[in-house]
Amino acid sequence: MLEKILDKIRAILANPKLKSKLLFTLAIFALTRVLVHIPVPAVDLSQLKFLFASNQFLNFLNIFSGGTLSRLSIAAVGINPYITASIIMQLLGMIVPKIKEMQKEGEASRAKLNQYMRLMSVPIAIVQAVSVIALLNSQNLLISNNLSNMIIVVTTLVAGSVVMMWLGELINEKGIGNGTSMILLAGIVSQAPSSIASLYTLADTTNLSSLLMIVLLFLAVISLVVFMNEATRKVPIQYAKRIRGGRQLGGQQTHLPIKVNVAGVMPLIFAVSLMMIPSFVGKLLTLTKNPTFINIGEKVTIYFANTSAVYLITYFVLVFVFSYFSAIIFFNAQDISDELKKSGAFIPGIRPGSPTKKFLEFVVTRITFAGAIFLALIAILPSIAQIITGIQSLAIGGTSILIVVSVILETAKQTNSQLLSENYEKYS
Repeated sequence: MLEKILDKIRAILANPKLKSKLLFTLAIFALTRVLVHIPVPAVDLSQLKFLFASNQFLNFLNIFSGGTLSRLSIAAVGINPYITASIIMQLLGMIVPKIKEMQKEGEASRAKLNQYMRLMSVPIAIVQAVSVIALLNSQNLLISNNLSNMIIVVTTLVAGSVVMMWLGELINEKGIGNGTSMILLAGIVSQAPSSIASLYTLADTTNLSSLLMIVLLFLAVISLVVFMNEATRKVPIQYAKRIRGGRQLGGQQTHLPIKVNVAGVMPLIFAVSLMMIPSFVGKLLTLTKNPTFINIGEKVTIYFANTSAVYLITYFVLVFVFSYFSAIIFFNAQDISDELKKSGAFIPGIRPGSPTKKFLEFVVTRITFAGAIFLALIAILPSIAQIITGIQSLAIGGTSILIVVSVILETAKQTNSQLLSENYEKYS
């Protein structure tokens, strides 16, 4: 296995084009880490780090963001507004015919949609920046909270988000892999050394059996993520036979691969955004002077602690529901059935048109059940790990593992296809 990986690395380095793309991507990674260490003004950073260290949910979000939140760097909002804008554009494509047509058209239409997403991400970044400032202000972490300073902080966070979006697009143009995914990957991987160091520190204060359980759980999650990410249902496809000019055309048999995890990590991102709301509202209520509101805020905070039964059940259900919702968005059975009909293909035993659409929807609904259960378990994995091991400072990000493994697998596939294409052009 190791020898195959080394051979692949040698092949990439031996290819001038891929080597250039790899070095460019690594340079962008380095630049993003520089931005992470540039803090915004008017924030008490020492108290901010203490807040994230003492709150497990915030600590998990900090790992997910690549450490930008605990430092409140200019990249704290990051590329999340652009991701949110792309999700909104996908939803609009389902209900707005014009956008749906543009999604199917050529490069010019896709470039225009990307421009719409860029413009849409700016107000989303403003809203997220204001939310971050409101959270910091509720915890008395702002050195100065006058209006002019708040405008400067919000403007800085929005500018940092736009720069991260631009860097992601540079990777799309001149680097390897999907720019947005690679930016997320760089942030998550950058937190791996600190997570490993914290586990090493815990070795002196906890028993070895708990640490061994953590390592085994980590390996098991990686294996499961790889398996589920590659799992597909192969629907058989038959092309109709046609006679043209005395020759028989068609008649080939192939298959339509439908991934078990159709939506990828998107349901988790939706659910995480919603699960932040109760904790945020609870903290705001506890800062009021009304005893009733304070009591409600304390109860909400307790009920939605990341190891409580209410939190686990709510999070599980949200991810499960969003998985089905996302599968409907990302897998358009109507478009696929129309394309099959136009190309003279059909599913054996299923009539073209509406019956094919219903059959595909039935297949997706059944396999999405397994994918939804998988994503929901990955989502609550950090909390379950804390309950089982008793290590309160543990932050095993199942979501982070899913993103890292998915991005690595997709990038590896893209690199392999480029190597094969280069070799084909070389010897053709």
